Amino acid sequence: MSIDALSSPQIKTAVDYCGSVPVEHLDYGYIEKCKDVKYLEKILRQLRSGKEGMFPHLIRFCESHLETLEPRSPALRKETPVVTAASLSTDEWGQVNDELKTWQNEIRNIDTSLKQWSLFGDFVKENVPRVRLSNSTIPLTKNTVTKEKGNPSKRPLPRDFQEWDKFDVEKECAEIDETVAKNDPPAYIDIEVPKVKTKEDASLLTQQEKQILAYHEKDKGNEAFRAKDYEEAVVYYSRSLSVLPTVAAYGNRAQAEIKLQHWNNALTDCQSALKLEPCNVKALLRRATVLFHKGNFQMAAEDLRMVLKKEPQNPTATQLLSETEKNLRESHLEEKSKRKVILIQEEDEEDDKKKAEQTACPVEPIQLVGGEDSEAAPIERGDMGNSQKKSHSRGDGGPHSKFNNSHNGHGKGKGGSSDKYKVTQESKEKLTNGTGKRGSTASPQDERNNTKGTSEGGGNTESTVNLNAPCGALPPHLSRLKNEGNLLFKKGQFADALEKYSLAIQGYTDSGIDSVEDLCILYSNRAACYLKDGNSQDCIQDCTRALELQPFSLKPLLRRAMAYESLERYRKAYVDYKTVLQIDISVQAAHDSVNRITRLLIEQDGPEWREKLPNIPMVPLSAQQHRREEPPSTEVLQARAEKAARDAGLKRKGEIRFAGLKQEGNDFVKKSKYQDALGKYTECLKLKPEECAIYTNRALCYLKLEKFIEAKQDCDAALKLDPVNKKAFYRRALANKGLKNYLACSSDLQEVLQLDPNVQEAEKELEEVTLLLRQSLANATPSKHRKSIPITEDDDDEETTTIPNSDSSCKEDDISINLHPTNSCEFGQALNAARCHRNTMACAELLANTSSEMLPKFMSTQLDGDTISFIMQALDTHLLEKDPNLVYQHLNQLHTANRFSVALMLQEKDGRHQMTQLFERLFAVECTEFTKNDVQNLANKYI
Repeated sequence: MSIDALSSPQIKTAVDYCGSVPVEHLDYGYIEKCKDVKYLEKILRQLRSGKEGMFPHLIRFCESHLETLEPRSPALRKETPVVTAASLSTDEWGQVNDELKTWQNEIRNIDTSLKQWSLFGDFVKENVPRVRLSNSTIPLTKNTVTKEKGNPSKRPLPRDFQEWDKFDVEKECAEIDETVAKNDPPAYIDIEVPKVKTKEDASLLTQQEKQILAYHEKDKGNEAFRAKDYEEAVVYYSRSLSVLPTVAAYGNRAQAEIKLQHWNNALTDCQSALKLEPCNVKALLRRATVLFHKGNFQMAAEDLRMVLKKEPQNPTATQLLSETEKNLRESHLEEKSKRKVILIQEEDEEDDKKKAEQTACPVEPIQLVGGEDSEAAPIERGDMGNSQKKSHSRGDGGPHSKFNNSHNGHGKGKGGSSDKYKVTQESKEKLTNGTGKRGSTASPQDERNNTKGTSEGGGNTESTVNLNAPCGALPPHLSRLKNEGNLLFKKGQFADALEKYSLAIQGYTDSGIDSVEDLCILYSNRAACYLKDGNSQDCIQDCTRALELQPFSLKPLLRRAMAYESLERYRKAYVDYKTVLQIDISVQAAHDSVNRITRLLIEQDGPEWREKLPNIPMVPLSAQQHRREEPPSTEVLQARAEKAARDAGLKRKGEIRFAGLKQEGNDFVKKSKYQDALGKYTECLKLKPEECAIYTNRALCYLKLEKFIEAKQDCDAALKLDPVNKKAFYRRALANKGLKNYLACSSDLQEVLQLDPNVQEAEKELEEVTLLLRQSLANATPSKHRKSIPITEDDDDEETTTIPNSDSSCKEDDISINLHPTNSCEFGQALNAARCHRNTMACAELLANTSSEMLPKFMSTQLDGDTISFIMQALDTHLLEKDPNLVYQHLNQLHTANRFSVALMLQEKDGRHQMTQLFERLFAVECTEFTKNDVQNLANKYI
């Protein structure tokens, strides 16, 4: 048998995975024939260990063979070495180091600011609040760790075997328990559990600190809520809201109040959350839950439909809506059954009623109520109808007894006797229907819609009213429901009218109509029904919803004020009445109510009653009806029409002329007559200065004529009108290239490619500009050979001038400056001499004798922040008044010098102020060589 046959892995011999690998197996032939992945991994580890020597080629051969058999083998994994400064370039390592230092500084600043808070210092002096669901607290001054007495070095001797035989385990354990009980201090039982404050003083905190503190308090409330300690959760949510009101905190506190069954508080929190975010799904769902438990199924169903419109798959809303609709149907059936009994009784007493109607007072004509489109308006009656019916008790949301019994002259309220402050029935009718003036506030359209069913004698109106009349943007079936509700309201059947309005609101929500005005009217009408039935709480809710849809609407404000007054919420009623008077000062009922409530509040709160009032909102001028202008006369309308016709004619002529000039300019560009095209485009801009395409076209002409500054200005103007204009970016890049501002050119070309990556011209230009930018940086980086210049004394007065130094801080009275430099070295020496003595006059003389074109070349090696500030001061102090054009030319050339942007960044605050002052004075100068627009564009490069 050969050696190959013995070493071949095809022979099924037992492989020792635990022992070492034989030297014979560390061979190319064996490794190539071996198919056992596990054994190959062991061979690879043996080769890598170097115990038998280093064989790099054999290791690579084994790795390739193992990768062929099992690419995912763990042995093929190579550890990546940790990145160090040596493995990175200087720029990459500097960037990483800067980022780490920035992160460390931010964390250090945040830590320092949090430690400096004095907000949490008060808690150290107090006891730690009790552990949740416990009644004990431990004082902070109490040390819970007791020191062992005695000498620790004296240890007890070990027991021998005889003593262990006599050892009583139970007795020893009892002694240990007694020792622990004696040594441990007793727990401090706090009978009166310290209460956590519900408000936190955050007046001295910044906005960021308020956000952090509010978030922490809300998290505490969430922990208490998860522990089912809802009272403590309410406390912490209240603390969070006292620091910074948020929608999440209001919603969470509402949920905790729901768990505690505090329905009114939960409803208030939901309303507050919806004020901050009107379409918040959680707030709507929780308000629906509250309304469901309070028995207001109709409004709960509306909220749930809005939730399902936002989230159709919400299981909680779906289940609650089915239960709400079931309860709503049952309540409707109960009401219908009760009405049937009443109708039977009315049929039995029909003859008696006819006689009573003949002897009763005559019915007054129907008084239409305005302010909203086809809104319900009841007939003012004598002793008939439901307008005088007895309301519910105060607990059910009905008006107070002094208002219900005011026509009898009995009863007293909190504010004094009812005879002194009683509300007459006439005022109640006016407030309910939204009228307080001598006439109706209805629009002519309202009167046409509503007067069809009226009669002078109060006869039958049902036969003449068109129930199918259109109502705004409502579909026909909803318009009929609304008209039926209006008719029933006029007849005094408020419960039936309430049902019609509720069905109309439900149909509006289901149909998905977008007509805020119509929905506002439906809510306002239903609120009038609630107010007539004595249900003031629901009236307030409907009025609030109407005002959310149309703020500063007159009738909902009046009705809500009446409901607040009936519930003795005089402060809120006062605010609503005052808001009504801001909208329309001629509402007499609001004036009477304000006077009456003012007397009540003075008796109730004393002289400081105004300080306890809520804030009265400011009504915008557009909503103030008494400030609206009267309709213009016929002459004014005719004059306006003539002026509009003339303006339209001029505009049409201007459009035609603009189109002709633009076409002529385009034709000139096609013929390469750029100067002629320039004139046409300039005339176009006089007609339409906001046309972006004309600026880009004229910029093209400037580029062809090599007027790069003007081309850049036109591109800037085009980008102000259209910030994503590709042509403007591309042509401004070409202008910057012509001005040798390669960095700005590269930035504009990158903007073009970001907007449209398929622009090949921009790609080619970007490659070329990148090369130019690298060359310019390479030329500026290496140090140039200094030119040796012999210094000799020159007595020629023409070349050297002695200038008195009035501003010098040195001891010498005069300095010698060469005012006619021929190269950058001589210019630098003269400038340094003037700057050393702070002689701005000498600097101004030097700049006056230097051409603007040579200034960037002379300043290339002298630029720093202090030099720029000194030049700005010399230009502002001595040259601006003498020659403003020279100042403009110097400034126009100075920013093109090398390293100007770096020197500008290193400038101090005083230097920037000096630069701003110079440009402000230059902007105010009237000069024919440059315009204010030129100065503004130049200032953008410096400031």
